[in-house]
Amino acid sequence: MEEVRIKNWNDLQKELFEDSWNPQLGRHRSRYAFRGLSDAQYRLETTLMRLQGPFEELEGHLLRNFRKYAHRNVVERDSVWHWLSVAQHYGLPTRLLDWTHSPLIATHFATANIEKFDIDGVIWAVNYVKAHQLLPDTLRVQLEREGANVFTVEMLSESVKSLNKLAELSDNTFAIFFEPPSIDDRIVNQFSFFSLMSHPDAAMDDWLSRYPDIGRKIIIPGKLKWEIRDKLDVSSITERVLFPGLDGLCRWLKRYYSPKTLD
Repeated sequence: MEEVRIKNWNDLQKELFEDSWNPQLGRHRSRYAFRGLSDAQYRLETTLMRLQGPFEELEGHLLRNFRKYAHRNVVERDSVWHWLSVAQHYGLPTRLLDWTHSPLIATHFATANIEKFDIDGVIWAVNYVKAHQLLPDTLRVQLEREGANVFTVEMLSESVKSLNKLAELSDNTFAIFFEPPSIDDRIVNQFSFFSLMSHPDAAMDDWLSRYPDIGRKIIIPGKLKWEIRDKLDVSSITERVLFPGLDGLCRWLKRYYSPKTLD
């Protein structure tokens, strides 16, 4: 897998928008999913994996009890994909990973934690079009029929009724990218979408290592984080916008007015 270490702000912009030109459209239209992490050593592990222990066995119990105790009106439709989206959004451990269509929003998440400005951050970039070329025929044909690059929860609900059925579609592990319902302004403002693997114990970074042309790692040196963070703030890529409400406002103010640590 390609790994690039940037040298400055301009270098970062070049890497973030690499391969964004679409000759068929004559426009810049990136086909990458972006995920920013404050520590370059962090893996693409799900919150379900972080439970450790027999987490694969707990997935069904977690989702079943969430559906049982949550208010029925929290989902638009009673499908596993709607429930998974809402559960992930509110913090239940799931096999989903959060991504964004926006490379600058991913950069925000790589530089939002000022307590980790002394270590390198990372932005993962995954070409979801290439990832979906490895899907089982049933899912790949559905995307082609819809003329879409990523799934919606409605599309997945038509083809796959349960997570067990998903695993049965192929002997090979595969990845799906899908857009959740617009549950609230946070999902909308963050240009959010999710990924999941066909098996709960499959880590995406392990899977990507088998297909090096699909993913890239853009390393942000710790010494550049303050400059990048300040330029994102000037560009209004902040918690105040990405987390609408008083909690996001307070996050932004706390970070924005924190003194710069000196080397």
